[in-house]
Amino acid sequence: MRKIVAVKATIYKANLSLSDMDRNVFGDFNLTVALHPSETVERMMVRILAFCYRAAENLTFTKGLSSMEEPDLWLKHDNGTILEWIEVGQPAPDRLKKASGQAQAVKVFSYGRGMDVWWKTNSAAIRALPKVSVHHFAADELQALTALADKTMNLTVTITETIAYVSTATENVAISLREME
Repeated sequence: MRKIVAVKATIYKANLSLSDMDRNVFGDFNLTVALHPSETVERMMVRILAFCYRAAENLTFTKGLSSMEEPDLWLKHDNGTILEWIEVGQPAPDRLKKASGQAQAVKVFSYGRGMDVWWKTNSAAIRALPKVSVHHFAADELQALTALADKTMNLTVTITETIAYVSTATENVAISLREME
């Protein structure tokens, strides 16, 4: 008889020193990020980038891929109101519509293969949702960012004019955040 073993998430630690010049947000953040067994390192790094672009006191990672009822990150008011529902990837318009009903704003950080097809297929439905904004990252830039991934990361992130400059002790990477058109 074969024993089935559930694969557990891999835990990553990211110590961020963030300077977001665009929003005047500065701070040090110690993040614990669970890499879901079905998730790529690239997707995990995009979640960290999304955190950097939306950093705020009550911004937290959720169960993400482990729960269909939650986004990848959310910003909640102290009273429990969802201020921002943050998705990573290429979510379906129905999911974004549902999120719009629960949150004051919905932010999508898209990336990956098939992104052009996803946007062409879904842009009309997504644009009809006034609370939703969609941005994307270039694949080649994300490849360089993914190379920085380590179980324990010390990252300095400076955001200016929507470009994130991510540095470790030995590497520097620039990632552009572009609005979907």
